[in-house]
Amino acid sequence: MIVLSCKNITKSYGIHEVLKDVTFNINEGDKIGLIGANGEGKSTLFKILIKELSYDGGDIFIDKGYNLGYLSQKLDLESENSIYNEMLEVFHDLINLEMKIHNLEEKMNTPYTEENKAFHEKIIKDYTTCQELYSHRGGYTFRGEISRVLKGLGFEETDYDSVIKNLSGGQKTRVALCKLLLKKPELLLLDEPTNHLDLNAIEWLEDYLKSYKGTVLLISHDRYFLDSITNRTFELINGHVNCYNTNYSKYIELKKQNYEVQLKAYKLQQAEIKRQEDIIEKFRSFNREKSIRAAESREKALDKIQRLDSPDEDPKGSRIQFHTEIKSGNDVLLVQDLKKSYGDKLLFDNVNMDIKKGNKIALIGENGRGKTTLFKIILGNVEADKGSINLGRNVITGYYDQEQSDLDPTNEIINEVWNEFPKLTTTEIRNALASFLFTGDSVFKTIDLLSGGEKCRINLLKLMLSKSNLLLLDEPTNHLDIMSREALEDAILDYDGTMLIISHDRYFLNKVIDKIYELEEDGIKTYLGNYNYYVEKKKNPHRYEGIEEVVETKTKTQLQEERRKKREAEKEAKAAAQRLKDIEKEISDTEVEISKLNNLLCLEEVYSNPQKAQETQQNITALESKLEKLYEKWEENV
Repeated sequence: MIVLSCKNITKSYGIHEVLKDVTFNINEGDKIGLIGANGEGKSTLFKILIKELSYDGGDIFIDKGYNLGYLSQKLDLESENSIYNEMLEVFHDLINLEMKIHNLEEKMNTPYTEENKAFHEKIIKDYTTCQELYSHRGGYTFRGEISRVLKGLGFEETDYDSVIKNLSGGQKTRVALCKLLLKKPELLLLDEPTNHLDLNAIEWLEDYLKSYKGTVLLISHDRYFLDSITNRTFELINGHVNCYNTNYSKYIELKKQNYEVQLKAYKLQQAEIKRQEDIIEKFRSFNREKSIRAAESREKALDKIQRLDSPDEDPKGSRIQFHTEIKSGNDVLLVQDLKKSYGDKLLFDNVNMDIKKGNKIALIGENGRGKTTLFKIILGNVEADKGSINLGRNVITGYYDQEQSDLDPTNEIINEVWNEFPKLTTTEIRNALASFLFTGDSVFKTIDLLSGGEKCRINLLKLMLSKSNLLLLDEPTNHLDIMSREALEDAILDYDGTMLIISHDRYFLNKVIDKIYELEEDGIKTYLGNYNYYVEKKKNPHRYEGIEEVVETKTKTQLQEERRKKREAEKEAKAAAQRLKDIEKEISDTEVEISKLNNLLCLEEVYSNPQKAQETQQNITALESKLEKLYEKWEENV
């Protein structure tokens, strides 16, 4: 069943036509990835669908039974609510129903007499109806659902009372996403939902959306995320949408095949048109009545040809190339026993890294663990509480800051680069900028007017010109479209230096990384492979033991202690799983018991007998109190 349809949608800003002929259908249950280069109009299309923007022409159909939920990239939440109270607003009707049930319970305590028999019967009937409605709408589980979603997207219980207006931009986006998921609209429109999420939260969201019963249309440059969730891909290019009934990776294959077929057909038709035009011109040159008629006949036939459009070509990407000016020694970076905390908050302790020439290593870990802080300690911008940092011989460090804090917002683009590399000529600077898509008068725009993606390109250009042999990259793919990410990946694969990269882009990690460091509170765990290897190793820690190279020398006592801790952890995990299973069974049994007692209240022999009705109601109240405590225990153990 079609739930949303667009036909020939157009949208212009002045003379700039953003959307030219957007046509597509969305079916119930579709999970669709909307992709395209930055600036193609993806967010504009979303805003048109939610009626935030008008459109110039075309038709939009949305099923009346479908509610649209929208997550924007840019949010400015200034709510005075705490995070948890903001989530409770989603369940306003259920909370009102709770209050109504409590009021009815109080009224049921009124002593029963023959005179108020009708009153009691009505109260019991209303109470039973409200209980059934409350249960049907998820009244016994919605608080657990709130905790599940908040924790899934990276909030701890200690964050629940935080006031929203005091949160960072990334935290506000996560709050908005939590609230949207709890609302469960029939059609979800998500604009870059994985921004500001760590790997655990991204994986949780992935699983959530896979099993989501509604329809999902999402803008994302996260190719791994798209592959995992979507069954269709919409490519917005040159103002129109190309639809592919498959996920991202298959779309790439199909697009390449389609392009080659379309290009061949287009070239053959153009060649035939040129041949016919040459014949017509030749006939006209004879300047005889018979030849002129022949020329006119061929012109009419040529006019009737349905001319093929040239196939869409991807816009040009940045030409990224990293080179080293000086070769480093084999020992590039040695970090020993590093510790850092802020007040009572310990970020990490006992951090050790031994990075060799040519390594391409990812540094991953939960948000707030201190990955960026570790980079700043290596660069000498932040002081560690203890430990040492030793750079090897001839090591020249380059740093990519995800916050773009090293860019001067008042600088023009050309001066921002030139100030850092004053020895370059005008031609060299202009050529370098052109390779990163800054041409003509655009090089005189000031930094504060640039988009996030444009600022990324400026920093990558500066990093390229630095010719450093040790690159520290902090979320380098953020704000980059897919085409720019692929250009960056190719540049990293060709780079002959050493890299340490913070990233949540799993597709990127799979393609360019040969080792992963996972930063935890008590140190670093090493995984000798890409992201898929890391995932497999986490699921099955013993799988690669027979073929792995030993990366750290440990004493026999240390190994025995690690094995002991691991056995204890596995034992505790097993016990915790059993506790959770027992609690869930007890919850289920209690809910069945409450349902049975509610049914008893509807029986005449019960509600007409004041003593039986009161006893039954007391049992229900006791069981509901028990159920509430069980749900609290479940939340603590989940």
